[in-house]
Amino acid sequence: MPFTITIRRRSEAGFSLLEMMFATVILLVGLVAIAQLVPATILLNFRNRTDSSALVFAQRELDQFLDQPLFLTSFTDAIGNTCALGNATPVNTVQGSSLAVVNNQVVIDFTRTLVPNYSFAIPYQDPSDPSGISYDVRWAVIVTGNGSTVSSKRFILGIRQQGGNGYFQPITLDTTVEK
Repeated sequence: MPFTITIRRRSEAGFSLLEMMFATVILLVGLVAIAQLVPATILLNFRNRTDSSALVFAQRELDQFLDQPLFLTSFTDAIGNTCALGNATPVNTVQGSSLAVVNNQVVIDFTRTLVPNYSFAIPYQDPSDPSGISYDVRWAVIVTGNGSTVSSKRFILGIRQQGGNGYFQPITLDTTVEK
């Protein structure tokens, strides 16, 4: 009887060419999706930094307003601007920049013209910000009192970026100081 040798073949190991193509396409789609997120993330980071810079400046300016005695009608701020603080005679009226109500919140109306001494005549640029972004700063004051004696002042300060690409939401700070 002739002798026959049976050779056992091992099952194939590894991936087929088709499986490798599918895996490559899936990885490529994921890589493209992530690559699109990088510029969007950089832009969002820039806008957040810009908003933070505007908020910090607005808070610094508002703190200077709050540090003044209630009887003062104006003062010169740290960067040399004459800032009006409202008069005692027209009680409970808006003095300064025009206001608007948006979503039940009182905000500065930036569509109106600038009011002298209740806004910066030239756009403000933060000297510590290397990007050199300009901001439009305006405020309004509501004085409460009896006509000669001031009992409280409500400051509404708005700031928005000028120029740049896209829309930048204005920032409004609203606070009251009392005796």
